[in-house]
Amino acid sequence: MTTTKSYVLAPMWRLYLAAWLSYMLVIALVMQADSLLAGQFKPLLLWRSFISIAPSAAMLALLWPLSGRFERRAVTGVQRFVIHVVAAVAFATYAHAVLVVTQNPPPQPLSWHLWPFLYNMMSYAVVAGVFHLVRANAATQRQALATQQAQTLLVASELGALRSKLNPHFLFNTLHSIIALTGRNPEAAETALFQFSNMLRYVLDTERAGIDRVTLDAELDFVRDYLELESLRLGERLRVEWDLAPDLGDCLVPALSLQPLVENSIKHAFNPFTRHGILRIESRREPATGLLRVTVRDDGPGAAPATIEASPGLGIRTIGRRLDLDYAGRAALRIDSQPGAGFAACVTVPTTP
Repeated sequence: MTTTKSYVLAPMWRLYLAAWLSYMLVIALVMQADSLLAGQFKPLLLWRSFISIAPSAAMLALLWPLSGRFERRAVTGVQRFVIHVVAAVAFATYAHAVLVVTQNPPPQPLSWHLWPFLYNMMSYAVVAGVFHLVRANAATQRQALATQQAQTLLVASELGALRSKLNPHFLFNTLHSIIALTGRNPEAAETALFQFSNMLRYVLDTERAGIDRVTLDAELDFVRDYLELESLRLGERLRVEWDLAPDLGDCLVPALSLQPLVENSIKHAFNPFTRHGILRIESRREPATGLLRVTVRDDGPGAAPATIEASPGLGIRTIGRRLDLDYAGRAALRIDSQPGAGFAACVTVPTTP
C-alpha cells in the first residue's frame, strides 16, 4: 500500500507568491497602457513580465533560509549588514542582467541602467526586512509561549507542593487533638475524624482527577472542615463569622484557593496569641462587574504591604499566580492590611467560564 503526501504552501509563502504575481500583472498592464487605451491587449507582454520578474522573486525567496541561518548562528548586526549589502549588490546585478537579456534594449546611457539597479537593491531591502520581521515576530511569540508555559509549570509545581504540604501539616496537630478528645467526648472525636477524612479525600480527589475548578460550596465545605478541626486546638479563641450570598454556591472557583487564605489568618492572627479573635468569610457578587468576590478577613495584628510582599509563604503567592494565568487578567487576589488593622484577602473571579 502506498501513500501520497500532499504539500500545501504555508500562508506566508502563499502571500509571497500572490504579491509577486500581482506585481507581474501590474507591470504587464503598465507596459501596454497605450495599447489598452486603444482597446488592445497583448498577452505576450504578460509572458515577458513573468520571465523577467520570476527569477528575481525566486532569488529573493532565498533570503528566508538566509535569515534563518542568521538567527540560528546568532550573527551580529554588523555582520548581517555587511552580508546583506554584498548580497543586495549581487542580486541587483543579476536582476538587471535578466532584464537586459529578456528585453534586449538598444544601447542606453548609464542612468538608464542605474535606476533599475537601485530599484532592485530596494526590492532586496524590502523583502529582507519583511523576512526578518516575520522571524522576529515568530521568535517573540515563541518566547511569550515559553514564558507562559514556564509560569504554568511553576504554578502547577507550587500547587503540588501546597497539596503535599497540607497532609503533614494537619496530620500531627489534628490527630493529636482527636486522640485527646476521644477520652472525654468520643462522639466529638468521631465527628472530627470524619471531617479530617473528608478533607484528605477532597485534596486527593482534586489531585488524582486533575480537577482545577470546583464549586464555591465545595470549597467552602472544605474550609468549614478545616476550621472545625482548628477549633479543636484553638477553642474559644477562634470565632468564625459567615456572610455568604445565597445564590453563588454553584459558581466555579480554583480548587484549594480559599483554604490557604484561611490558614494564613490562623497562622498569623490566632496561633501566636491567647486572645480571642474573629475570622470573617464573605461572598458577594460585585454589582458593577458581576464578578464573584470572596473575602477572608481577620482582626489580627496585620502587616505592612512591604512585609507581605517579602514573605516567603507559598499559599497566597500561588493563588495570585493561578488567578493571573487561569483567567487571563479577569480574576485577581487583593490584599488589604496594615499594622494593627487586621488582614483581608479578597479573591474575585468571573461567575462564568
